[in-house]
Amino acid sequence: MRSSDWHLTHDVDGFLAQAGDFLRSRPGMHVMQLTWAERVRLRGVEAFGTGAPVFGVLEEAGEVRGTFYRLPPRGFGLSPLTSEQADSLAACLAARGDSVPTVSADHGTATAFAEAWQRRTGATPRLRDTRLCLYRLGTLIPPDPLPAGRGRVLGARDLDQAMYWCGEFAKAVGEDVVIDAGTWAGTRYADKGYTLWETPGGTPVSVAGLNPLIGGQIQVDVVYTPGHLRGRGYAGAVTAEVSRAALAAGAKDVVLFADLANPTGNALYQRLGYERLADWGVYDFSAVAPATS
Repeated sequence: MRSSDWHLTHDVDGFLAQAGDFLRSRPGMHVMQLTWAERVRLRGVEAFGTGAPVFGVLEEAGEVRGTFYRLPPRGFGLSPLTSEQADSLAACLAARGDSVPTVSADHGTATAFAEAWQRRTGATPRLRDTRLCLYRLGTLIPPDPLPAGRGRVLGARDLDQAMYWCGEFAKAVGEDVVIDAGTWAGTRYADKGYTLWETPGGTPVSVAGLNPLIGGQIQVDVVYTPGHLRGRGYAGAVTAEVSRAALAAGAKDVVLFADLANPTGNALYQRLGYERLADWGVYDFSAVAPATS
């Protein structure tokens, strides 16, 4: 396979016109491709001020077989690729002199690219300790019994509440992001809808977020309960609430990521009817030392 089989562009509309059917054919495995392409389409490339996003499409015999997106400095995400396809992409990017600080994909694809990138450039890959699992909803099984309280959808007047909960979530997962009124619009949190679980007295105790409907699919993204309130069923209740809302909004697929190091969370999602779709891996690459004479 030739590295020239990869076609790169800054034009997100052109990328979606060429690869949209391919991405929608497996929306779960392409969730990150679909999500970030839609964000770039809606916000414009100028919203990603550190560098223009790049999208890539692999064509074989006139058929799309793979894609990638690159959003400096957020990194580099791949659709599922074979080892040969991953190597051809590494060859393409190395020939262009591109840098790849990190790569994210299903574990097999991420590993294949990491190995190919090391062969092509000498950069040393390091697999992050945080390992994720991608789940897809089968049949929703709401908790029984539910904890006392109710779900409440956050609206435009609840921006301060949404920012607070997203800030707490970001701190809990170690995400390096500032969330306030000045930065909100540029974060990945701004385009989600949020639901709180509240006690009968109206005290918020857990939050869950939903990405927009993209390609017939909705991703549950952000599920958070403060540590001192865990173990009371709040996360299960609010996740069931947003999962039901996603289905009501017309989603054919509902997906979410879970940290494999959190057995409680993984067990919870499986009790709600989520089924394991793929393990996810992220590799960081060391800088390649310049050649010396």
